[in-house]
Amino acid sequence: MAAEFGALRTDNSVQLEPAPAEPAPAGNAAPAGGVVHVVDDDAAVRDSLACLLDAAGFAVQVHASAEHLLAGAGTLAPGCVLTDVRMPGLDGLGLQRRLGELGLHVSVVLMTGHGDVPLVVQAMKAGAVDFLQKPFTEDQLLAAVGQAMAAQRQRRETAATAAAAGALLASLTPREHEVLAGLVAGHPTKVIAQTLGASPRTIEVHRGRVMEKLGVQSLPDLVRLVQAAG
Repeated sequence: MAAEFGALRTDNSVQLEPAPAEPAPAGNAAPAGGVVHVVDDDAAVRDSLACLLDAAGFAVQVHASAEHLLAGAGTLAPGCVLTDVRMPGLDGLGLQRRLGELGLHVSVVLMTGHGDVPLVVQAMKAGAVDFLQKPFTEDQLLAAVGQAMAAQRQRRETAATAAAAGALLASLTPREHEVLAGLVAGHPTKVIAQTLGASPRTIEVHRGRVMEKLGVQSLPDLVRLVQAAG
């Protein structure tokens, strides 16, 4: 049974207790290429979280405040943010909002006391991946961070796919874009030809070029590529 280590103190912060020396569950292994940014104004909590995550195989960077993390936002290592909600200055919810305003769409996990739950629900609607209500267990922490890292990796993969699809679409001529729009809209060749004032044969030639340039073999593949490009 996992040890509970997030006992609440009187100031509603989390007090970490040493966890038993047990191996982390297999499902909590850190995805490659990501950093967990731990944000908490309490040095003891911050260091305890960092030690636990490091022992579970995650790369970790610690920040004493939201402002400290944002000061290095331009070179922020990709990954996720694990932040307390209640902190002096900019709080965890404000940090999440500011990251979005800066275009840094990182996965956020919020640590919160019971009274903050309604606010955190709003934060999750705004894009937070998960929240940990104090007290929480080691397993709950690792599961939430693992989910956040997986979500961030998926976001990077989706962005890379969109960029690649966009580059392919940029190779089309204006006329090919017009034909593509008709195809994606589900119009038959004759309708596209009438709309563009061209012969069906000409439209078929353009269609073949579009398929070749985009590297697709079927109309469903074509539609998926356009959707991937956003």
